[in-house]
Amino acid sequence: MIFDQVTDIISEHFNIDKDTLTPSTDLVKEIHADSLDLVELIMAFEETFDITIPDEVALSVKTIADIVNYLEKSA
Repeated sequence: MIFDQVTDIISEHFNIDKDTLTPSTDLVKEIHADSLDLVELIMAFEETFDITIPDEVALSVKTIADIVNYLEKSA
């Protein structure tokens, strides 16, 4: 399931408990991701799902649901 893969990547990157992550988790406000973190996450998602995420999509990602929805549409 895409949500599980996304939360695995996020929990590993930030060293946080995966069970605390929900679709509405805000990457910047709740996890405190900075711009470098977001770039690294996008790169990890691109590698894991073997896709290219356009810059305009990467810049619009705010929550875990945003990422999951984009990845589901791209699958």
